Amino acid sequence: MPDLSEAIRAALLTGDKRGKVMATRALVRDWRRDALPTGFSASMPDHPAWPDGLEVLPPGKMPKRGKGGSHRNRIALWHSLAHIEFVAIDLALDIVGRFGAEMGKDFVADFLAVAADEAMHFALIDRHLATMGATYGDLPVHAGLWLSAQETAHDAGARLAVVPMVLEARGLDVTPGTLARVESQGDLRGAQILQRILDDEIRHVAAGARHFDVFCRTHGKEPKNHWKMLVNRHFKGVLRPPFNDSARLAAGLSRDLYETVV
Repeated sequence: MPDLSEAIRAALLTGDKRGKVMATRALVRDWRRDALPTGFSASMPDHPAWPDGLEVLPPGKMPKRGKGGSHRNRIALWHSLAHIEFVAIDLALDIVGRFGAEMGKDFVADFLAVAADEAMHFALIDRHLATMGATYGDLPVHAGLWLSAQETAHDAGARLAVVPMVLEARGLDVTPGTLARVESQGDLRGAQILQRILDDEIRHVAAGARHFDVFCRTHGKEPKNHWKMLVNRHFKGVLRPPFNDSARLAAGLSRDLYETVV
């Protein structure tokens, strides 16, 4: 019988979009039912598989996305969101397979739940794209999110500091504005999807913050100072306001944590 890490590796190496969603849902369900033993015999791939034909460009080469309500701009927005959520599935699976043995069962349970959420988010967005006559893979994407995973593949603390506590936290900042714009265009279903994602992402960031604190206590690190050091060392972007302070606080990120990194 395969163990959890083998199932995760297989899901990561599934490029078909529906196949990755289904594999993720199945392994989370099987683990929760004790039908998939907790084991970490398999190594994680350096890069997950993505759909055949997906055009991946350097971040700086991506075409500019308009902010108006034209059909083309709406498709570009939702395609971008689909890619974020698709890569988020891989990020959540990878953090479990790569660091689960070190971090323990609560960590595994929390980030498998994140993986299941991200699979659901992607499926919702891809179905919404279909109502516009589009699908994930129609437009080019970039690999910036996964580059952050590669940068932090050696260190559970660095991965937690950068991925949930910076990248996902940024989603808390920008999603309300996107939601308002989508709602103003009369896309009520899209607004409902974004609200669901926002609510879930608060829990995801909270999981990252909670387990980062556990990591720091285990390794004798002061959390705020260690987080700032790791972000300065491993995050290639810049933390820019405005910040959604209320959502960040609900996720366990106080302003004094991130304001001095700006």
